[in-house]
Amino acid sequence: MRTRVGVVGHVEWVQFARVARVPLAGEIVHASEAFAEPGGGGAVAAVQLRRLAGEAIFLTALGTGADAERAASELRSRHGVTVHAGARPGAQRRTFTFLDDAAERTITVLGERIVPHRADALPWDELGELDAIYLTGGDAGAVRAARAARVLVATPRAIAALAASDVRLDVLVGSANDADEAYVPGTLRPEPLVVARTRGGAGGAWEIAADAVATPPVPWLVPGESGGVWEAAPLPGAPADAYGCGDSFAAALAYGLGAGMMLRDAIDLAARCGAAVLCSRGPYGAMFELAD
Repeated sequence: MRTRVGVVGHVEWVQFARVARVPLAGEIVHASEAFAEPGGGGAVAAVQLRRLAGEAIFLTALGTGADAERAASELRSRHGVTVHAGARPGAQRRTFTFLDDAAERTITVLGERIVPHRADALPWDELGELDAIYLTGGDAGAVRAARAARVLVATPRAIAALAASDVRLDVLVGSANDADEAYVPGTLRPEPLVVARTRGGAGGAWEIAADAVATPPVPWLVPGESGGVWEAAPLPGAPADAYGCGDSFAAALAYGLGAGMMLRDAIDLAARCGAAVLCSRGPYGAMFELAD
């Protein structure tokens, strides 16, 4: 049986420029390559889930103009994602991203973040039929609707909505290196069952809430386990750029749990997906894909 997955979150239209290094103040640098495509955590995760599961639903919101239309069109036609989008009157959020020779991405954001709201006319009732959802943004009502899925994974970038929703996450995937994706214990009530923190090439660690092994038991946790660490997966090629690695990791983790894997096995799959994205041009060039 196919694992049913989806994303609730945001999409951006991203202009990429490949440079030897990010310019210093006042400096001019020349890009060796430039390209544009849909990005943002929600879009990257939706494509990764579609690659793993064969299909994925994406509930989002879009602004007006050609960039919004291109983002939705490419996700649907090029990447095979089923996109449902609420409408916003302002311009579509865009970003400009440097990709340098150290495989790092440096992002400039243009415009306000656009996320789906429960009041948007989207197929919220279908989310209860999904095995797993990864959430990158939305209002509190959108978080509550996403909680109807069997597994709900989210990012700290949506912390305000998560806190207002009063729902319990299965996994919160944050970062030990990025302050914007840090999580302070106690911020969410109830606490997520698992908090995972990525450390890039150093792997990462996870912590299990003290009351996670309760009745009913969580099927993907080992009884009595309080946490653990993982190592980064071997790279399948030379590092190209880090854009999308984290959201690919989180999306694959959600897929693994939705597919019935134990937490450690789902993290192993997620690490492989993050490593594949690191070795590709942009987020989609060499995403890990499961064979049918």
